[in-house]
Amino acid sequence: MSEKSVTNVCTRGGRRNWTKALLAGCMLVSAAGPWAGGVSWADTSSMIKPSGPAQRIPDFVELVKQVKPAVVSITSMIRSDTMEGEGGGMGGGPFPFPFPFQMMPQPSKQLIEARGSGFVISADGYVVTNNHVVKGATKVSVTLDDGTTLPAKVVGRDGKTDLALLKVTPTQKLPFIELGESDDVQPGEWVIAVGNPYGLGGTVTAGIVSARGRDINEGPYDNFIQVDAPINRGNSGGPLFTQDGKVVGVNTAILSPSGGGSIGIGFAIPSDTVRSVVDQLRKTGHVVRGYLGVNAQVISPVMASALNLPAPAVAGTPPAGALVASVSQDSPAEKAGLKAEDVITDFNGQKIATPHDLAVRVAAVAPGTQVTIGFVRAGKAQTATTKIGNLASATGDAGKTASTAGGQHLGVALAPLNRDTRQQLGLPQDTHGVVVSDVEAGSPADQAGIRPGDVIQSVGGQQVDMPKAAVSLVKTAMAAKKPVLLRILRDGQSLFIAISPDGSTAGLPADNGAGSGEDDDN
Repeated sequence: MSEKSVTNVCTRGGRRNWTKALLAGCMLVSAAGPWAGGVSWADTSSMIKPSGPAQRIPDFVELVKQVKPAVVSITSMIRSDTMEGEGGGMGGGPFPFPFPFQMMPQPSKQLIEARGSGFVISADGYVVTNNHVVKGATKVSVTLDDGTTLPAKVVGRDGKTDLALLKVTPTQKLPFIELGESDDVQPGEWVIAVGNPYGLGGTVTAGIVSARGRDINEGPYDNFIQVDAPINRGNSGGPLFTQDGKVVGVNTAILSPSGGGSIGIGFAIPSDTVRSVVDQLRKTGHVVRGYLGVNAQVISPVMASALNLPAPAVAGTPPAGALVASVSQDSPAEKAGLKAEDVITDFNGQKIATPHDLAVRVAAVAPGTQVTIGFVRAGKAQTATTKIGNLASATGDAGKTASTAGGQHLGVALAPLNRDTRQQLGLPQDTHGVVVSDVEAGSPADQAGIRPGDVIQSVGGQQVDMPKAAVSLVKTAMAAKKPVLLRILRDGQSLFIAISPDGSTAGLPADNGAGSGEDDDN
């Protein structure tokens, strides 16, 4: 039955019929009362008896007054040919997420205005939002709560977690908000979302946390907080608050089978993930992830029995842990002594319920960090220690994607620098070069901190004015396994970046948030 049909059924009939139905219901309850009161159950030991004082629905007025000045609206000018998959927000699949906009296909050179949300995390103007709000943008602006609009530059983006960090230059200190501890959030807890749905900046909605740790198959590190607070187009990148006024999530996606608005199933990136990613973006302009070197799979009850694993504490629940299917050669896992058929149950003191849990935990650890791994082998619990590797430089199965991206090409999409583009970027009409329209996540260009909107003016000392010429020079250098020296124009300043075929970088100032080349990064 459709939703409309349900509504019609519920509203059909007049007041008289409803009155009769209510009276009949009262008579039924009254008649059943004495009989029900005489029932005596034989065993009440497992009966649930909720306790605790009755609580009133909270009032969020004062909280909203305090936090709203730090919530901003974001406008991005995005080339339509870079928006494939963006109309659905976080992508396709079974979840048609409509953030931050939906539109019909447009000519490839047309610029489209997209709107999202964000929030200020420092007095000097750092702003957090979603990657898909600014991906492919040639120009980004931030509108503060008081209506002031400021130009923004993209400090860094991380497509794997759908997070981005922006920077504005305010004339005075900005009010900002603090990231809370998302691990402390519990299902049933009240939360408040603030954002810019449909261009209506400063909109506040409230609801409860429905679940934690949701994997919606939109990325390798999905670990969303599910909420029922109404979230709609344009809320992407906005903060999710708890009642203490701290941000515990970044509103990112909704489940909407019809492709329309919110049906009360929204998803937010946990603040613990946000903190880790944003700290790295702020320091280097990119994100480094840990690498263990195992292929793991879910454990079925039959597998658990064959592996002599302890029975689950609660009967009927799936076995916990990540079954090691294979171990990559020379990986941290191999050095730790892990083998196929081992079941990883703990990682650095945190319980591992599924292979996805393991992937999220490992990725969050900085390369070079020593960790402790708890596992079961032949029915016996054991522990091992190892140093986490760097995902980007890893070899074997887990490193194929990163190695291919890093070893074969620079990882940028280029476009000609024409009159319109120069005007949009605020450049003099005699400026030469090619403009970066997109950067591939994890590529050498991404690691170096190259951003959409940068203008590449020379490659290897040779001036370039067309994308084809730039690509040819880059390929020649990569084939010779020589570093590629780029001169770029950013915010009116010329910078040099040297990128080697293995993805290491050098030459970019360390204090501009784009990476100094001193890190062994991804």
